[in-house]
Amino acid sequence: MTGMPTPGLDQPHDLVGIGIGPFNLSLAALAHGVPGGLAATFFEQRRTFTWHAGLLIEGATLQVPFLADLVTLADPASPWTFLNYLRSRDRLFPFYFAERFHIQRAEYDAYCRWVSDNLPGLHFGHQIDAVRWNPERDLFEVDFTQLDADGEAEALGRAYTRHIALGVGTEPYLPEPLRPLAEAPSVPVIHSADYLDNRERLLAAEHITVIGSGQSGAEIFLDLLRARPAGAEKIHWLARTEAFAPMEYSKLGLEHFTPDYTRYFHALPEQTRDALVPRQWQLHKGIDTDTIAAIHEELYHRTLHGGWPDAVLTPGVSVRTAGRVATTKVELHLEHTQQGTRSRLTTDAVVLATGYRERPLDRMLAGLDPYMRRDTAGRPRIDDQFRLLLDPSVSGSVYVQNAERHTHGVGAPDLGLAAWRSASILNSLTGKEPYPLPRRTAFTSFGLEREQARPVHAPEGLLPLVEHS
Repeated sequence: MTGMPTPGLDQPHDLVGIGIGPFNLSLAALAHGVPGGLAATFFEQRRTFTWHAGLLIEGATLQVPFLADLVTLADPASPWTFLNYLRSRDRLFPFYFAERFHIQRAEYDAYCRWVSDNLPGLHFGHQIDAVRWNPERDLFEVDFTQLDADGEAEALGRAYTRHIALGVGTEPYLPEPLRPLAEAPSVPVIHSADYLDNRERLLAAEHITVIGSGQSGAEIFLDLLRARPAGAEKIHWLARTEAFAPMEYSKLGLEHFTPDYTRYFHALPEQTRDALVPRQWQLHKGIDTDTIAAIHEELYHRTLHGGWPDAVLTPGVSVRTAGRVATTKVELHLEHTQQGTRSRLTTDAVVLATGYRERPLDRMLAGLDPYMRRDTAGRPRIDDQFRLLLDPSVSGSVYVQNAERHTHGVGAPDLGLAAWRSASILNSLTGKEPYPLPRRTAFTSFGLEREQARPVHAPEGLLPLVEHS
């Protein structure tokens, strides 16, 4: 096993990673295997590794196969594969007989924690405060605060590095009409990211409303439905999309999550990319067909003795405004897009399965702002090697992970591309090829090859076509 040197923080590093979610954990694991070693260190504000802890619902599975672990699709011989994790737990044969291609979400979380517990060079409980370029030392400066067990400042520090990898992840998105209510403790209005911590409180409510048509909304609706008595479910499930639609999971459809498509998308004009991403929502915001089937089966089962379950599923609805009623209830003002009708719904609890947004980087990267190049919408420009485009005077690189959907497409947050992107970053950073990558990954050719410019001569003996009136 190739070791990863960890110099003191006052010594220059080859790489400093900011954030330790699955993507930077993948980068750290592959950096550990770079021949000759790579001086790398990674910082994370949280005390330990956690991955969507509020959504580790019993039975919920990943929407990608187990081969989409941190390293396998770039280096199947790595010691940090999911299969090696099973081997370390003496669980290879049980997994073999379970015949599971899609593992449970909780098992993926446990696997990542195993890697984070054993991989050197990871520093939890460290909050990054600022990043600057020092032209005199030709290095980045990374200021951090070391936190104690209570999250209070314990010590200040600074690391120097030639390159940076940003992997700070996304944050829960709260729609504007419901944002003030989510901060009020009297009525449970919570984001799906906090679902399990509030599950018992939600189940104690007389009426529950789930908002959001993606996988998280579907899993939460199903979990609540299963926990409520037949005939007294009292659940509404609302969504802006025109249907509770299945995720595009055909074999050729999945090729949108290949390096081939990522490269194709990156080469498109900015305006074309911006128009394309919203139209591809079913590639990543739909619902797993097994979950849809389980929901229908549960609803159908509750009709066996006559009557219908007290559950309302309504797509095509948006929340215009919302407010508290008598301090213990929430009133939602709804509008149906196709009908053009409006209505009100009073509920005792709301779960916002409204997704995530890229975490703002402006404050952390304020020191780099004079060097950064931005597109017409003010977003950072990112090249085909996942680097922020910086002024040529900056010799180091800032790589980004899961902050490049506007330049690299729907595959940016997909776990299946994690290992490939990490390997691409390390190949770029080292100027070598520690991880040889496949030249072709899809049967689909997403664009036409450009013809070389050449003079066009009319063949002899042919007359131009004339349209007769």
